[in-house]
Amino acid sequence: MVGTGAFLLMATACAGQDMPTNQPRGAVSTAPAGSLSASTSASPSASDPVVPQPTPNPPGKPRLTVPEGSTPVPAAKIDASALPAGFPREVWTSNGGTILDIRAQEGGCGHALGEAAEQTADHVVVNLSETKAQTGQMCTMDIRYPVISVALAAPLDQRTVVLKTTPPK
Repeated sequence: MVGTGAFLLMATACAGQDMPTNQPRGAVSTAPAGSLSASTSASPSASDPVVPQPTPNPPGKPRLTVPEGSTPVPAAKIDASALPAGFPREVWTSNGGTILDIRAQEGGCGHALGEAAEQTADHVVVNLSETKAQTGQMCTMDIRYPVISVALAAPLDQRTVVLKTTPPK
């Protein structure tokens, strides 16, 4: 009996050392909301794979950071009076002012969406919503604040950005 116990102890101790991992050392994995996480290794070797570099997301794809080179829209040019309390009120422009990068809110299984609902000479109305979770699906109760991109027909220039929320889609 003592021999069997010693054998089991030795077998379980050795079994964990050669267990395969989901990713090679130094690889980067993409989290659902667009964030990047990297596994660390003591030192890279010639056998380690090349780590892919993150690329900018096209309009409509949420990410956690504002695209490099974006310009903040002044608070005086943002009308967020229709947003619920605590909802982000941050907007940037990129691509010569033809893309609005907006800090949105999403949670659980939902994903933030944005749509330029109205574009006039004075203002641009952006409807912010969230995808609806499938019924019967278990979801986490977290809140995330991704940056979503909304394409405009013409550069924003001096127009006001009006932010509104719409029901989940």
